[in-house]
Amino acid sequence: MTTNNMEQAPAQAILNPEVTESRAGDGSPAVALSGAWDIRALEARAKSLKTRLSLLASDSGRQWDLSRIQRLDHIGALLLWHAWGKRRPVKLALAPAHEVFFSNLDSAAGAAPKLPFDPLGLVRGLGARMLHAVGHLTGMVQLIGQILIDSMSLIGHPLRGPWREIAASVYRVGTQALGITALVGFLIGVVLSYLSAEQLKAFGANIFIINLLGMGIIRELGPVIASVLVAGRSGSAITAQLGVMRVTEELDALSVMGIPHTVRLILPKIVALAIAMPLLILWTSSIALIGGAIAADAQLGISITSFMRGLPAAVPTVNLWLAMGKGVVFGALIALVACHFGLRVEPNTESLGIGTTNSVVTSITAVIIADSIFAVVFSDVGISFS
Repeated sequence: MTTNNMEQAPAQAILNPEVTESRAGDGSPAVALSGAWDIRALEARAKSLKTRLSLLASDSGRQWDLSRIQRLDHIGALLLWHAWGKRRPVKLALAPAHEVFFSNLDSAAGAAPKLPFDPLGLVRGLGARMLHAVGHLTGMVQLIGQILIDSMSLIGHPLRGPWREIAASVYRVGTQALGITALVGFLIGVVLSYLSAEQLKAFGANIFIINLLGMGIIRELGPVIASVLVAGRSGSAITAQLGVMRVTEELDALSVMGIPHTVRLILPKIVALAIAMPLLILWTSSIALIGGAIAADAQLGISITSFMRGLPAAVPTVNLWLAMGKGVVFGALIALVACHFGLRVEPNTESLGIGTTNSVVTSITAVIIADSIFAVVFSDVGISFS
């Protein structure tokens, strides 16, 4: 029977961080570091070591030997890096295992170089923004042109139309949005009624709450609120859907199979939103008026029945048709903007998030601009002074 007499060598003791000055073989000054240079060992001696290292690093010709360091982490490497003036010494001996710490610091130092002052930087930035906007405008015009061409083709062959896709889109952007639009519309009606009631009571003009709420909600607030909600809800979903199809190359697959994506993906969404938005506006305005009537009953003592009976006389019918027309335009705008940004998504997840955000912001902005144009053009239409 044999016996193993070999004993395992004891682990090397971890020493405190030490700095030793000496002379190299060629007579030049040198410094050697040894021991542990990590957060635990440096906790009590970091300040004194930093001062000493900075003094030693002032001599650019000094040799540095770090090969005898037993333990090093990012804290120790960062301490040395700052003492060296955020650059490696010309003469540096380093253990291969510790190279990764200083490589990361080298990369970080070179990642953001200080750029020289550019007196034309503002002009260049403005020009780049304008070119970017022109690119988006050109892409939008091309998309509208392609949709018009596809629409003319479908008029001649109606059986080839994407009717199932249109019906599914109407359900998604219209029916499924009834809940959120009703809730927001009701709350807006209540808030507007309460705020208006306080002012009207001061002048004894309680009955004019019907005119104020009727004109404000039916003509302006109803269309804008419904459009903003649809832009945030459905517009972002459309952009995300098309963006994911771009990332997964499904759009390229449709092109290879000879299926135009404008017919199967974009046209149904534009038609669906143009159909659903007027109905959503009518629904949102109705719920908002109910909320306003309830608040008017509580604040001013005007019964809900009296409120509804006085509404047709206070708000001419043409305002309702104007709101429905706004719905068609707003719906088409939201769908166009959402599809445009969805098709411009690059094949990466970061571009998908940026495109979805830009789509929602641009859609809401386009809706408000279009509403302002409607307000100016139809300023003399449907305004009753009786």
